[in-house]
Amino acid sequence: MVLTLLLLVPLSAGLLCFATRSRIWWERLNLLAFAIVAALAIGLGLEVAALGEHGAVTTLNGFLRADALSALVIGLTAFVALVCAIYAVGYFRRDLSEGRITELQLRHYYVLTPLFVCAMLLAPLADNLGVMWVAIESTTLASVLLVTFYNQKTSFEAGWKYIIIGSVGISLALFGTVITYSSAVGVLGEHAGQGMSWSVLVEIADKFNPTAMRLAFVMVLLGYGTKAGLAPMHTWKPDAYAEAPVPAATLLGAAFVNCAIYAIMRFDVLAEKCLGHEFPSALLVGFGVFSILLAAPFVLVQRNFRRLLAYSSIDHAGIMVAALGFGGPLGVLGAVLHMLFHGVTKPLMFFSAGNVQQHFGSPYFRKVHGVIHTLPWTGGLFLLATFAVTGTPPFSIFQSEFTALSGALAADRGWAAGLFVLGLVTIFVGFLLHMSKMNLGAAPEIAPRAVECPWKLGAMVLVAAVVISFGFWLPAPLFDLVQKSVNILRGTP
Repeated sequence: MVLTLLLLVPLSAGLLCFATRSRIWWERLNLLAFAIVAALAIGLGLEVAALGEHGAVTTLNGFLRADALSALVIGLTAFVALVCAIYAVGYFRRDLSEGRITELQLRHYYVLTPLFVCAMLLAPLADNLGVMWVAIESTTLASVLLVTFYNQKTSFEAGWKYIIIGSVGISLALFGTVITYSSAVGVLGEHAGQGMSWSVLVEIADKFNPTAMRLAFVMVLLGYGTKAGLAPMHTWKPDAYAEAPVPAATLLGAAFVNCAIYAIMRFDVLAEKCLGHEFPSALLVGFGVFSILLAAPFVLVQRNFRRLLAYSSIDHAGIMVAALGFGGPLGVLGAVLHMLFHGVTKPLMFFSAGNVQQHFGSPYFRKVHGVIHTLPWTGGLFLLATFAVTGTPPFSIFQSEFTALSGALAADRGWAAGLFVLGLVTIFVGFLLHMSKMNLGAAPEIAPRAVECPWKLGAMVLVAAVVISFGFWLPAPLFDLVQKSVNILRGTP
């Protein structure tokens, strides 16, 4: 019942927003729906944590299935959706009051966002790999309209780039999914009717056709890697993140990336059981480290702080994939922890950037100075988010990055570890230079201290509280989900 409600609640909210004409009710419906989804996600996480090592909650005859990894991704998606719903109230009220958007545009946002979240929740809930593909494809159909939300020339350009590159990627993922089924069809036996079920395939993956599985994993990695923004399939990300409204960009950068990485993780388990560790590991480490290194110089020379967040997401997607490729208990633990910590930290960066852009009327560093003098809460939280997202101790991302690096050294991948550190240090320096200058520089003399919106500030403080607490303490049920997720990905009994 819980699994079904996780999908029905946001779907119903989107349909109800379509049927109503009141801005107040759009806001209330989204807030209520995502609060319910968050509560359901917490309940699901506690239920899965209380089950045995490989326990899972299922419904609809196994069509929907949630194990520890699924519950973790669902919890992250629910958290990001809730804080975005809170932030969106203040964000769009200001856009509406300044004439940047119309009531019709606002209605589109409140209809499309729950549908987008519903599709993101279906991806980790679907046991069937084909249904998971449909869910991730559905996210594109909803989110592309959010990217073009402002109806500007640059917005439509970003939307077209997103849909074209994303369609190519998702087509490759479809071919990889079909070839995976083809590699398994000869050994399904009595499970022939469940040939796309991950829980069935994982039990017989060692008997797959290895030649077909190699091709399948390459195509899946390219396909879902495009959706995650791995280099060199990343080129849609900077434009989409810069043009989408901040709450939608946050959903893309902090929630949707986890769905794409989740899909890669599921196929990696099948590939490693069939092919051994070396082949999938080489691909994952290669794409992951390349993504980190490609993001680094763009961070150094970036002039637009909204696009800077896109290159940060490319970097963090690379960290997750590289850590998964390093393998072993430390590498996989680093990948799962990084997914968790990045998902709860990144919204604070987006929200801070959104406040600054709305107040100063520009996303360019050269036009923004002395944020902490004009918007003291936003400036302070922006600096906190900068240190957190770049992995500065004692923030939690440092722990996941250090664990991933330890996994690289334990796997005797010294060259990868060196490039990993080089990329992270370069990105840290770039972020520190940009953000310190923007936040701590002298404020314009004519800029008085502004009153900050309680809706936006409330969402930011909520995220900041989670970010700070995770640096020192991880709740036992959540850590249990992390450990069980690691065991699932390592294929350990």
